[in-house]
Amino acid sequence: MKQTKFSLNGQDFIQLDQLIKLLGLAESGAQAHQLIDSGLVKVDGETEMRRRRKLRDGMFVEYGLYRIQIEK
Repeated sequence: MKQTKFSLNGQDFIQLDQLIKLLGLAESGAQAHQLIDSGLVKVDGETEMRRRRKLRDGMFVEYGLYRIQIEK
C-alpha cells in the first residue's frame, strides 16, 4: 500500500471528492463521484458513500493501493 500525507494548509477540512480529484486518483469530479458511489473509497476504515464527506485532521482515506493521511 502506498502511503501519503495530505496537508490541509490551514483549512478546517477538504471534501472527499475534491481530495480524490486533487491527488489525481480520478481525472474529473464525475469520475471521483463514480469511485465513491461504487463503494471503492474508505474513510477511517469504513466504506464511504458520501461524496462531500468532510475530511479533517487525523482522518485517513483508502482507495485501491493508496492510503492518504489528512493532517493540518
